[in-house]
Amino acid sequence: MPRLQHAPSPGTDDRQEMIVRTLVDAFSELMEADPGAFRTKFRKMAADPFAFYRGGACVFYADVIGMDDPWADDRTSRVWIQGDLHAENFGTYMNAQGRLIFDVNDFDEAYLGHFTWDVQRFVASIALMAWSKALSDTEIDRLVRGYVGAYLDQVRWFAHNTGDEEYSLRLDSTDGAVHDVLQDARLNSRVALLDRITSIDGHERRFRDVGGVRRLAAAEYDTVCDALGAYLHSIPEDKRYNTIAYRVKDVVGNSGFGIGSAGLPAYSVLIEGFSEALDNDVILSLKQGNVAAPSRVVTDPRLVGYFRHHGHRTALSQRALQAHADPLLGHTEINGVGFVVSELSPYVSDLDWSELTEPEEILPVLDYLGRATAKAHCVSDSDSDQSLVPFQTESAILDVVAGREQEFTDWMADFAHRYAAQVRGDHALFVDAFRNDAIAGVRSTEKS
Repeated sequence: MPRLQHAPSPGTDDRQEMIVRTLVDAFSELMEADPGAFRTKFRKMAADPFAFYRGGACVFYADVIGMDDPWADDRTSRVWIQGDLHAENFGTYMNAQGRLIFDVNDFDEAYLGHFTWDVQRFVASIALMAWSKALSDTEIDRLVRGYVGAYLDQVRWFAHNTGDEEYSLRLDSTDGAVHDVLQDARLNSRVALLDRITSIDGHERRFRDVGGVRRLAAAEYDTVCDALGAYLHSIPEDKRYNTIAYRVKDVVGNSGFGIGSAGLPAYSVLIEGFSEALDNDVILSLKQGNVAAPSRVVTDPRLVGYFRHHGHRTALSQRALQAHADPLLGHTEINGVGFVVSELSPYVSDLDWSELTEPEEILPVLDYLGRATAKAHCVSDSDSDQSLVPFQTESAILDVVAGREQEFTDWMADFAHRYAAQVRGDHALFVDAFRNDAIAGVRSTEKS
């Protein structure tokens, strides 16, 4: 069994105060705009340590920025990172070449920072998830080391081979649980998605009036349509469709999606799509960009003012982290606020971790996820902005790790155990603070 070294932690009261302060600093504006959404978010985070970890990336970065990182130099501390890498942020998408890919699938927190932060955040999530499945520390250690080993192996492959942009986890290159997820995504269809969200009124589609959907007044409707016009200029020229594809058919407002998007305004826009046939209509998601968690601790002056807004940052980050990115990916502004624009794709399917219970089932999946993480770090879209990272990430990582792979793996395994234990304690402190109305901005309505 591995020997774990636990660094001394601050007193319980101090740690609880730090957690509350960090959450309030990160989300105060959104809490003020929609306190109900954040009460819901925090109740979801209260469910278990993993849920708390998923929703509290800001706490993670407040911690790691104060830790020594022997693997960070001038280059490896300045690479594109996913920013919120955990076990549930992988899934399928249809790339610009029409291939189903299993990969990182959430870029809301993407930014530039230490490559180790993504790996650390992921291995801690695995330790938390495995603990919830009652796996021993020895088994957790084996899982973490399997992931890190696959990550390093794939980075090494990218450093020594050409044509890395064509590497991906596809139907013809996977098996087991990951292959099953890709097969499930293959069964989805655009028509099924459209029929679930829209209905045909006469000879045209419109969004259904269902819960969570808000009809817009004329002025707001026109504002969103104007923003769509500006969005077209953010799409690389070689990825633009003909003009008819972007004709707006309907617009509705809705709330942000997922535990990390509480309080973020969003719109759904129905456009003509690839032809005038109704089964080719496309739904665009316009979501207000959020402040990326890593950006709260990265103080690199070269990044200040580089991104026009958070929607711009999200779109650029996705192109930097994803080969053959969504051709509809772009950004725009609504009333001076940045929004990221992407297709609401029918081909999204997430890995179901509840069905993976034994280490021998989980290890092959982690091998794939380690390689997917390396791909995100090392392979970018051909239309990505290369100016912020003007070097080969795989070479930079290999330079600091080569000959020290075992030390790197040991370092990550030790972090996974220690930080997962910290998160379990933090979860209890968070629940105590929340249920006792110690988090300003989301106190229960009865006492507000």
